[in-house]
Amino acid sequence: MADSVNRPALRAVIADDQALVRTGFGMILAADGIEVTAEVADGAEAVAAVRRTRPDVVLMDIRMPQMDGIEATRRILADGEPDSTRVIILTTYDLDHYVYAALTVGASGFLLKDVTPEHLVTAVRLVQSGDALLAPAITRRLIERFAHREEDRPATLHRDLSGLTPRELEVLRLLATGLSNAELADRLFLSPTTIKTHIGRILSKLDLRDRVQAVVLAYETGLISPGGGGS
Repeated sequence: MADSVNRPALRAVIADDQALVRTGFGMILAADGIEVTAEVADGAEAVAAVRRTRPDVVLMDIRMPQMDGIEATRRILADGEPDSTRVIILTTYDLDHYVYAALTVGASGFLLKDVTPEHLVTAVRLVQSGDALLAPAITRRLIERFAHREEDRPATLHRDLSGLTPRELEVLRLLATGLSNAELADRLFLSPTTIKTHIGRILSKLDLRDRVQAVVLAYETGLISPGGGGS
């Protein structure tokens, strides 16, 4: 790759019980200069490989023997610092309810297994840079399908939101409705840079990896409800 000298080194682990998927994804990543530090067939092996090789990104299948991808994701992210290894969930079906469960434990997004080589590489690099691999609107649709709050739990703000300023709460509420940074800026009459600063502070105060987790938290805390708007 002509521009590889300008790219930061990037390392990945591939966890999937299908050898063809592991081999194919590994070849695609290697061709773009991404080092595959391990290819494993189950969740327990994935956890061990991450602890051993400390990759930047894990491509994690959900349905695997021994330990599924959700539990493996939980353990991997519990081990690391907020800005360490990130997990991309691999799934066969769009909006699989397992994907929602994976997002709630900290995954940074998901990919369908029939992803194109170009999209796969772009996704791995995007997540490694700190961005979320899921448009907020898709996240909202996912949550509205699968997030079910208990009937007896009041829709009150979680204590973790108490440290946010009124403006930050407003930004988070609108973010959860699926607005992009540019749309947030237009709605609130702020510059895109200011919006980015607000989102960064929200993520920092709430100890979240990315905006996907912020959207999930907005629903789970009752800041916004499934089917509700952010106005």
